[in-house]
Order: sequence, then structure tokens, then C-alpha cells
Amino acid sequence: MDLVFGVQSVSELLRSEKDIEKVLISKESSHPDIEKLANARNVYVQRVPPEKLARVTSKNHQGVVAFVSPINYAKLTNVIADTFEKGEVPLILLLDRLTDVRNFGAIARTAEACGVHALVVPSKGSVLITSDAMKTSSGALSHIPVCRENDLKRALEELQMSGFRVVCCTEKAGQNYFEQEMTGPIAIIMGSEEDGISEELMLKSDYLVKIPMLGKIASLNVSVATGIILYEVVRQRLA
Repeated sequence: MDLVFGVQSVSELLRSEKDIEKVLISKESSHPDIEKLANARNVYVQRVPPEKLARVTSKNHQGVVAFVSPINYAKLTNVIADTFEKGEVPLILLLDRLTDVRNFGAIARTAEACGVHALVVPSKGSVLITSDAMKTSSGALSHIPVCRENDLKRALEELQMSGFRVVCCTEKAGQNYFEQEMTGPIAIIMGSEEDGISEELMLKSDYLVKIPMLGKIASLNVSVATGIILYEVVRQRLA
């Protein structure tokens, strides 16, 4: 991931068409023009201690650093329309507040292999797509669209209005994943490593499913769990 630092450089970056992961601004600085430009583009702005900026770069950053995304984000609306126009049965994967870069890369690799049409992530509180994520994905992130949404709840509602059924994978479910029919347009939600899927998204989902656990641990790594669910979709669609 490229870094851009300095007031003028970050301002020009925000005026460009490049996709930006986020902007860090020192708590000891005031840059209302940069914040205004970032807000206009829905770019996440984080106020941080000056020491954090010093750890990010040793150069003269003037209290402002921006992270440029190595990929171009797609619009969920466009992905949905394109998939239906091609006559394909859409499969979308929503990742709720996933933060581990390597998990994200591994998930992207499996998703691409399973024919997932797009990954959907929240614009705040989610993983940054870095060179590590690109490497772990083994190039998959160059082939699968990633949509960054300000509100996953709204994205979920958009999918449901487009004819998708939303399947939420959580240990709180009563139904096993292989008992759920998933041959039509499906959006699958997987949760964060720390606290799973938010209650708000679970309440909005059409179905809750779980992976049965026969051992003593309570849950699987999210990338492993995602692979299990996605290949069940593949199995059902090839049956």
C-alpha cells in the first residue's frame, strides 16, 4: 500500500480519482479542508496521536498521512446488475468488521475459487487492503471485486430488494449450514475475529446457520469457516 503524506499532497490525492483506504490526522493538527475533502468522498478520517504518524513515516508529514488502496473498489449496485445481466446466479460475501489482513487475503482466495461475485466490507472498522492481503490472496484480489460500503445494513437491504436471501453464519444459529438451501441468489455474512457478526445484521438476515462443532473449541478461524460455507454453496449448485 502506498503512503501519501503532507498537506498539499494529501489534498491533491483527495481531489483525484484514486481509491483511498483512510486518512490519519494528528490530534495536534487542524486540517478542516482535508477533512472536508475526505468527507465528500466518504473516506474514513482517523485522529491519532503524533507518535503514531511518526511510526508510519519518518518524513515530514505535516500531521497528515493517507493510505492509497492497491485496488479499485467496485459499486455493489453495479456488481448486482452486471451479474444478473450475464445470466449468472449471484453469490456475494459480506465481511462484518474483519480486521486480520491474512484472513482477508485467504478469504479472497477461496471466494474467487468458489465464484463469488464480490466481497463487501464496511468503510470503517475493517481491514486495510495491503500488500500482505494481496500476497495472501495469491492474486485473487486482482480478479474479484471488492465493494466498500458506509453501512452494511443498507447494503444488506439493497441485496434483499434485488432478490437475494441473506444467510448469516453464526454459532448462535439453530440450523446447520448444510440444511439451508443456497442455490438461488445468496449473500453470506461472516463476522469479525473478535465478536462475530453484529446483532443488527443478524436481525436483518433471512437465515442463520452454524457449522457444527464436535470438539472442545467454540469456533473456527473465520477464513476456514468461510471456506466451508462457500463450498457448500458450490456443492449445492453443482448437484
